Amino acid sequence: MKNQVDMVNGTLGDKIIRYAIPLAATGILQQLFNAADIAVVGRFAGKEAMAAVGSNSPVVGLLVNLFVGISLGSNVIIAKSIGQKNRKNVSKAVHSSIIVALLGGLCITILGLLLASDVIKLLGVPEEVFPMAVKYLRVYLLGMPVILLYNFESAIFRSCGNTRTPLIALLISGLINVGLNLFFVIGLGMTVDGVAAATVISNLISSIILFVSLLKTDMVIKVSLSELKVDGKILVDILKIGVPAGIQGMIFSFANIVIQSAVNSLGTTVMAASSAAYNLEIFAYYVMNSFGQSCTTFVGQNFGAGKNDRCLKSLKLCLAQCVTATAAICGLILILGRQLLGIFNKDSNVIDTGYIRLCYIFFAYTFSFAQEVLSGYLRGYGVSFIPALCSVVGICGVRLVWIFTVFQRIPTFETIMQVYPLSLGITALSILLVTIMIKPSQHYLQRDYRK
Repeated sequence: MKNQVDMVNGTLGDKIIRYAIPLAATGILQQLFNAADIAVVGRFAGKEAMAAVGSNSPVVGLLVNLFVGISLGSNVIIAKSIGQKNRKNVSKAVHSSIIVALLGGLCITILGLLLASDVIKLLGVPEEVFPMAVKYLRVYLLGMPVILLYNFESAIFRSCGNTRTPLIALLISGLINVGLNLFFVIGLGMTVDGVAAATVISNLISSIILFVSLLKTDMVIKVSLSELKVDGKILVDILKIGVPAGIQGMIFSFANIVIQSAVNSLGTTVMAASSAAYNLEIFAYYVMNSFGQSCTTFVGQNFGAGKNDRCLKSLKLCLAQCVTATAAICGLILILGRQLLGIFNKDSNVIDTGYIRLCYIFFAYTFSFAQEVLSGYLRGYGVSFIPALCSVVGICGVRLVWIFTVFQRIPTFETIMQVYPLSLGITALSILLVTIMIKPSQHYLQRDYRK
């Protein structure tokens, strides 16, 4: 298959790039489509509707991050089984992943619909926004089964070296999402329910595209309707890797909520500046994260194939390419930073403050690339709990302590920003030390995963 990368044979450097670029593009496109949602509802439905959609971001982030993490477990198990040429385990993992996505999404939908109002109350949403915030969340929750299905299907394709098919599915569904936003909000006069419905429908389309592709593919990840069931042993293996990663993502979301509350306390200018800078820095993050995910899959397949030398080489190449690509995009954004920030807001104070954030965040990325790639390396071997623990303590723990202690004494924007390089530096160092001490390439290769 032209979209599939052979990870266990031939050169590695060019293949890692071919694998990582569509991954980064997928994240960037998703961010652009999310921005389009907010732009449409803000422009044509009013600031209250825009606030209602924005107020749901923490809740949506918590839910999606949990299952995106769990889908990473599917990625690792399938990649490892492909490397072992164990078609039976590949099939079990693929079919189990699809059922887990659908059942997990259904459970979240039912529970979320019952608790939607209470959750929005906990977020302290203003009364004038509250009804629309609840409406948006309830409609969005109806789509959780297909939203999670798309993420798990994407993980299945990534596990065999195919990152282009999920990107194509996202591009098609994203364009449809934008068109539906305009149709529902402008054409039918809907508000937040229109934007949420468009999101659900677009995710339904992308999940169907990938599901049909899995039914028709001639690759080892082919799906058969008659085999759609959960294998208990495979499920346990997936959850051992995926749950720690999912919980890590959820705690990140919580820590970011606390940091955002500190930013909000500094006033409208700082809020606007931080938001504008975030919409620029996130592009660099997706590039960096794509190499972490690449390392997971390349190590997983080569570990399964018993090719430890290629696992170590994958780590070195992912680190080198991650540094190069991240430095390039960060440098470009910093050069054009003030002009780019001016697209969001022309206020000079907003631009100056936003540029300060960019400088701090990009300095922090000098540590983050190591944390991302080394975590991916360990997860490729099936070691998920340790990097998750290091990240939770080093990133989330340090940030929470900093906000509730140092920021309380020195409540400035620079104080908030200083916690990013500090927390990422501590985390990168701890994961590096753990990687050296446990030597996963030696310890875990002693176990026979073919049984």
